[in-house]
Amino acid sequence: METYDPHKNTTELRQGNPRKMNMRVLVVSLIGIVILFLLLYIAFFMMQPASS
Repeated sequence: METYDPHKNTTELRQGNPRKMNMRVLVVSLIGIVILFLLLYIAFFMMQPASS
């Protein structure tokens, strides 16, 4: 795989990863964090004593 092409202009060089792997990592990480906080939220309220 060629990593350098002298015929590309500056806009083409800044386009990033065409497979969008960075977007996949961000989305999966965000979903993981949301699930983690949801589990912590549920666990916190399950540990509360019953109110009378």
